[in-house]
Amino acid sequence: MRSPHLHDTLRRFCLGAFATWHGTDLPFAFEEHGSYGRPTLYEYRPLVRGFIEAHAGRLRERDDVQQALADLQREPAARIYEDLYRTVLVPLLVRTAEGCGGFDWDDSAFARAYEELEESLYGEGHSYGAVAPLIGVSIGANQIELGDGIRVRQAASGELAAMWPEAAGLLPRDFGREPDRLCVLELQRPVDDEVPDAPGELADAVTALRLATEAPLAAGPVLFERLDWRPYGIRPVLPIAATAPPGGPTRLDPFRATVAAKLRPLLAAADDDAKLGDALDRWELSLFQGDPFRGEQLRQALDAALGNGEGIYAAAMRAAALLGETAEERAELAERFRQPTPDLIRRLVVAVLLHGDRRALLRELDASLLGMRAGRQRVAELRAS
Repeated sequence: MRSPHLHDTLRRFCLGAFATWHGTDLPFAFEEHGSYGRPTLYEYRPLVRGFIEAHAGRLRERDDVQQALADLQREPAARIYEDLYRTVLVPLLVRTAEGCGGFDWDDSAFARAYEELEESLYGEGHSYGAVAPLIGVSIGANQIELGDGIRVRQAASGELAAMWPEAAGLLPRDFGREPDRLCVLELQRPVDDEVPDAPGELADAVTALRLATEAPLAAGPVLFERLDWRPYGIRPVLPIAATAPPGGPTRLDPFRATVAAKLRPLLAAADDDAKLGDALDRWELSLFQGDPFRGEQLRQALDAALGNGEGIYAAAMRAAALLGETAEERAELAERFRQPTPDLIRRLVVAVLLHGDRRALLRELDASLLGMRAGRQRVAELRAS
């Protein structure tokens, strides 16, 4: 036992909750267990978790709860937890009550639950996870990796409701019942003393997937966080990532998944390049708008990406040189960039991101337009990539 004082405080908290609810009639689940050639067995299982989570708010102002929270707040190992009541005390109470089969106290059940808590608090690091429903896209495999612990995978039946009972009212309409509403976007990563910015990281993943697939996909509207496989919190997904653009669903194939995986870490370049960030934001906003506002957003995105202060015409010529392989293609693209479409700007943004240095790209494109051999060779290499 690492902290006898914390053990005693948390034991008093659990005893107080048990005393409050002792004798309460718990709801039961009726489960049937059968096997071939043997008689069928029936089990009444008390729904302890649902009851505690539904009524835990009534205990929060008790003195034993406040003392337990105060002692946890003094523990450096507990600083990673935000809402200590919901993420530490309530799960400890649930685990103890499940071990007791209700609210008849058993010291050994509390000892097991407390031992698990200490392993989580004082172990080497923590396991963090965040899951958001994903709509507008389907996958053929069980999961597709996007790098750095982020993936798209098939949602397991009832997985969200099992850990977050309130999840049913927070899911997109028809989630789990339509082919393009069967996936989740997940971040899973070991952490030490600080959890990741899951809303920001999953929003970047959504943007990368939109760039790679043209799919009208969205994540959320909320993400569900866990720490050491316990509920940790529920947070809103960033609005632009949580809103689905118009359009039909798309299948995420391995090739486009690879492109999305390349693009996702490159989006961080927009934090250091205001023009690239502006181009990216305007393209993504255009997905939700109609003309004439959409057309203006796309022209501004083109100017921000490659205008270099010289206007739309110069940006269109550079964009045509970047995306066109032959003189005929470049001439056609230069004309099309006068009234760019979302797909055309999407292709441009992808090419700029894959280059990795927008300012160097401007110099290379200008050299190519001026007929310099090095510039033409670099642009050709970029197209090939």
